[in-house]
Amino acid sequence: MGLARSLTLVWPGLPWLWLRGSLAGLVLAVAFAVAVDVAVFTTFIWTELVDVRVSLALWTATAAIWLVATVSAVTAFPPPIPCGRDAAAEALFVKARDAYLARDWLGAETNLRGLLELAPLDGEAQLLLGTLLRRVGRRDEAEEALLKLSRSDAGAAWRTETARELEAVARDRQPSRPEAADAADCPAAHGPSVASRAAA
Repeated sequence: MGLARSLTLVWPGLPWLWLRGSLAGLVLAVAFAVAVDVAVFTTFIWTELVDVRVSLALWTATAAIWLVATVSAVTAFPPPIPCGRDAAAEALFVKARDAYLARDWLGAETNLRGLLELAPLDGEAQLLLGTLLRRVGRRDEAEEALLKLSRSDAGAAWRTETARELEAVARDRQPSRPEAADAADCPAAHGPSVASRAAA
């Protein structure tokens, strides 16, 4: 268990909220925040509003919520989301890459979408899908896929390539001279293409 993942145990609900985006985790985290706020305000700020025994009961309830939530989070701690490819996902990626290189756009897209169902956090597959969608003229879908990748942790390793593809989508939207379009599609103009990197 990594240090950052372990630190989420400090606040009830945070492991499921932070690591999984769980609505139940959000509700528990907010409820605990409210309980702590009420206990602090009644103890140190609005001392005349409540009796000392009520304040002590609030702190006891807050501590009990923290203890129960932490013990339950430790016993059911969300496992890390798998980021690697298993054998089935690797086979799909190889098929998609080979289809892409053969300009079999339908086969490449089918295999990439199948791969992303198995491994939704595969940044390389997301990038290849965005590139493929741009090359076949589906610019809106390409832009959506690339923006999603650029905002995700899976896209961290592919930021430069994703930015280059987003620039290419924007360039494709603009009417341009034929020679400029030819230069934009030339692999030498921007270094190795996604397809050639995938083949490596």
